[in-house]
Amino acid sequence: MDLTNKVALVTGATDGIGKETALQLAKAGATVIVHGRNPGKIEETVAQIKKATGSERLDSVQADYASLDEVRKMAEHIKASYPHIHLLINNAGLFQIKRNETKDGFETTFGVNHLAPFLLTNLLLDTVKASAPARIVNVASMLHKNSKLDFDNLQLNTGFKGGLAYANSKVANILFTRELARRLEGTGVTAYAIHPGGVATGIGGPKNIGIAGVFFVLAKPFMDSIEDGAKTTLYCATSPDLEEVSGRYYADSREKAPAKQAQDDETARRLWEVSEQLVGLADAPGAASA
Repeated sequence: MDLTNKVALVTGATDGIGKETALQLAKAGATVIVHGRNPGKIEETVAQIKKATGSERLDSVQADYASLDEVRKMAEHIKASYPHIHLLINNAGLFQIKRNETKDGFETTFGVNHLAPFLLTNLLLDTVKASAPARIVNVASMLHKNSKLDFDNLQLNTGFKGGLAYANSKVANILFTRELARRLEGTGVTAYAIHPGGVATGIGGPKNIGIAGVFFVLAKPFMDSIEDGAKTTLYCATSPDLEEVSGRYYADSREKAPAKQAQDDETARRLWEVSEQLVGLADAPGAASA
């Protein structure tokens, strides 16, 4: 794949699948914007990708996804620096055992995994549409099949479990992709949701080791490599086979049927409208039509 003259933004690109995705896109000739939360890790990642690829077409942006204000500043910086974004890879995410809240008062897993990329994508949408043909890839998970998304309890104020919060955020990623694709029909921008495979990425971090962390440590020898984990993202971002396809869910670089709830258009529409309200986009010009 030759991505010369293409600009790609990869969120959560300082570790795991995001880092490998950024590296491969840089290797293919794209200008890659590396997003991360930790300035030191961002600098280290950019240096490593430069060394591995020989590319000088690398940039970076810092934002903590637990703050929607930082997401807004990130979007403004990118729009001021780049008139075109051809590939938006919404990869950043986390898994937490205990319930806590973002700076904006949202349950953290839902806030970071869904609301932050929802806001960023909407803020960058005019730039992405101006870059058509362009693509948006949302990294979800097969664990979305364990979701019990309840609009009366989106923040899991009651009945919180780390696995349920993660599953709900991942079904939200797929529903977001579905509604986004519908709203983008005819623009030349396509959207995809993907399951990267069973990859030991350290997504939970040491503070969240718990039972899930122990499971990942024990299962790590049997899990996919980081390189394998990035393949479906890269396929959806670059394959010519998907030029006329949008709004679908992929795993192992093949289209798969997501859970029943993730296929419901009314649920996707309702989640979009609720998300607009939560992040403060509902009254923005053009928000209703994206």
